[in-house]
Amino acid sequence: MNIGDYNVYNPAELMMGPNSVRLLAELFGRYPLRVAPDDRILDLGCGTGLTSLIIAKETGAKVFANYLWVSAEENKKRFDGWGVGGQITPVCVDANNLPFENKQFRALVSIDSYHYFAGKKGFFEEKILPFMEDNGEVLIGIPGLKDEYSGRAEELLSGWLGEDAHMFKSPKLWRELIGSNDRLESVEIWEMDCFREAWDDWLATDKKFALGDKKYFETIIKPYTCFVGIYIRLKSC
Repeated sequence: MNIGDYNVYNPAELMMGPNSVRLLAELFGRYPLRVAPDDRILDLGCGTGLTSLIIAKETGAKVFANYLWVSAEENKKRFDGWGVGGQITPVCVDANNLPFENKQFRALVSIDSYHYFAGKKGFFEEKILPFMEDNGEVLIGIPGLKDEYSGRAEELLSGWLGEDAHMFKSPKLWRELIGSNDRLESVEIWEMDCFREAWDDWLATDKKFALGDKKYFETIIKPYTCFVGIYIRLKSC
């Protein structure tokens, strides 16, 4: 995946945080999805749809783009304008109540969203796993807390995040939350390499929240946080 191929689709006004393209590029570079054109991929927490566009173009598969806070109609207009409207189905539903069929998806991707709704033990097993095909794959890239500060999110991050600090969890804690269901073949979790580049792209914008984050980058964000990469492969049967 060439990040430069998507710069034209990623103007500052569409960015919602650290550059999601860089997170997705690292995940795809490390674990390329094994999918066919007829396979279905769920982009869970797609925001304004940029990650869905990239997933569609890089894999050729059918993408279901879900985000609760942007209407399906708004994202559909964007997908049609980008020329991928026939390949991507926009959805606007709560991640806690997904309306999909059993084993509907060959893969799931979630960039900078999963930590908002999946921070309780049992969520993956109860809310995600039923929709995944056997031999399926899951790729997640989210902000988190470095392993050496595990369990101290509220103490260290509240000055920046306030009551949302608890959402930032370490790779070690995310491994516990994913669990050990019998359908899982392997789970890999790591601190991602793209941290500085993704943040630099975001902080270079003049968006209100970027300006706010800039005040805390050197004192809180950089020393204590990371991006957590998660790869899950399901057993074939």
